[in-house]
Amino acid sequence: MRLSQMLFVTLREDPAEAEIPSHKLLLRAGYIRRIGSGIYAYLPLMWRVLKKVSQIVREEMDATGAQECLLPQLQPADLWRESGRWDTYTQAEGIMFAMTDRQQRELGLGPTHEEVITTIAKDMIRSYRQLPVHLYQIQTKFRDEIRPRFGLMRGREFIMKDGYSFHTNEESLKKTYQDMAQAYSNMLRRSGLQFRAVDADSGAIGGSGSQEFMVLAEAGEDEVLYTEDGQYAANVEKAVSMPADAEPSPFATFEKRETPGTETIDKLCKFLKCSPTQVVKNVLYQAVYDNGITVLVLVSIRGDQDVNQVKLLNELTKLAGNYQAKTVLFLTIPDAEAQRKWAAKSLPLGYMAPDVADDYIAGSKEVNSKFLRLVDRTAVDLTNFVTGSNESGYHVVGANWDKEFPLPATVVGVRTAKKGDRAVHNPEQTLQSARGIEVGHIFQLGTKYSQAMGATYTSEQGEEMPFVMGCYGVGVSRLAQSAVEQSYDKDGIIWPVAIAPYHAIISIPNISDAQQVEVAEKLYAELNQSGIETLLDDRDERAGVKFKDADLIGIPYRIVPGRSLKAGKVEVVERATHKSHEILIDEVNSTLKQWIEAAIN
Repeated sequence: MRLSQMLFVTLREDPAEAEIPSHKLLLRAGYIRRIGSGIYAYLPLMWRVLKKVSQIVREEMDATGAQECLLPQLQPADLWRESGRWDTYTQAEGIMFAMTDRQQRELGLGPTHEEVITTIAKDMIRSYRQLPVHLYQIQTKFRDEIRPRFGLMRGREFIMKDGYSFHTNEESLKKTYQDMAQAYSNMLRRSGLQFRAVDADSGAIGGSGSQEFMVLAEAGEDEVLYTEDGQYAANVEKAVSMPADAEPSPFATFEKRETPGTETIDKLCKFLKCSPTQVVKNVLYQAVYDNGITVLVLVSIRGDQDVNQVKLLNELTKLAGNYQAKTVLFLTIPDAEAQRKWAAKSLPLGYMAPDVADDYIAGSKEVNSKFLRLVDRTAVDLTNFVTGSNESGYHVVGANWDKEFPLPATVVGVRTAKKGDRAVHNPEQTLQSARGIEVGHIFQLGTKYSQAMGATYTSEQGEEMPFVMGCYGVGVSRLAQSAVEQSYDKDGIIWPVAIAPYHAIISIPNISDAQQVEVAEKLYAELNQSGIETLLDDRDERAGVKFKDADLIGIPYRIVPGRSLKAGKVEVVERATHKSHEILIDEVNSTLKQWIEAAIN
């Protein structure tokens, strides 16, 4: 492609809307353009990158025996109600674009396709002889993000590969799951990315085991905890660890003490000269279930630990049946306005005890009139601990479970693992932290959707059995931007060779120089003919402008027919290292082929 004929506009300044380097660079280099909040046009250079990423994904999926298809973006609400996810996606998480057509039928734009694919399997797969089956698609998806940001990282419209497998048993599912773990590793490795596969929470997709594939980058939204021995890695939402041992309590007897201005753990520990490991803090949450019932949740946890809201949400979802509900729509720490709706009297916030009385709640049909009391494992074995007194300005010391305070009946593990904790698999290993961008996620769904939607097959014994399912997603557009976030410098993007829009760019320093133009044209034709995708910068611009643009757009190799032409050579500059080579004109093709093959393989 000749740059003079391409839709190609670069910017010298960072756009005001862009926050992270990859977003700034993709806009500046003319890869994408913002059309609306979280909505971007993929311009010619970007589309070439996306096609290359898609092709790598497609090849790795096809190699496992998966079959490509294309599913509808517009999905009937009835299918999502069958699975029980319509309210979760349109209200709780609020990420589905929902609409009503002219016949008053409710529809949604697909953020994912479990319901559609399960319906297809239900209609078409009758016998165990047809299983296993694995279908996938590469398609535009939609999410109604509250705060779209970071360009293609968190947009409202994005390209994704999603795949779904159907099996007769868990053993068959686990084989495909392992095949996908390997295929995803292959995709990222072939794309030239540094990544880490980590244990993850299944979230609204559901199911049992799940694994995320994180591209390592400082701007990553997710925190990854891992051990140096390579035996453990998990998203912080899922990670488990051994907390530091609690220090012995200095308080031998139970008493109430005045502790003014100590509504935080730090202030309290300074005032009482004690360790936060000797404190039981009581954190109040408000959960709203899908039947409209509000439950006030009091979590007692060791003072040096934090509640992981994803883990807490999972525990509360398990208890949904106790409130004649299916799932949690919202989980928040209630602010003053929220408290006014259900509080019978002012709560002693910052000074609550594990037994704060239920009469603080004004019960109604919508609000459960008792606290749901949970205790984290870190607090269960504490003795002579410090905690609130249920009176502002006062705490108690030397308290014990089942003496001064009843131990809550429900013990949970909802603490947040953190860097420096000891690893569960080997206490000699400590957790390390890295930032990551989630670009892939695989799930063992089990029978969650097939049971809910009545999707069955006839077993070898003639029984009607629910499909055992798996789900596997890769963010194609997110992967492309994460490559930029992982690899750039002060001059611009540094694309991995495998997914760069072009392998090489020929920058003619002076288009008035007939020899430069002749050599450039010759190389341009020869390289493209031999499969080396090459841009020709034949614009009537200064050499400095052309070199800056070449660096900005990140093409792996820049060829300059300049001063070295007198010796029958051209300059070839490696974008990643800025290393310059003078190469004989007749050897440029073979040299670049060797470099490209080495970089891709």
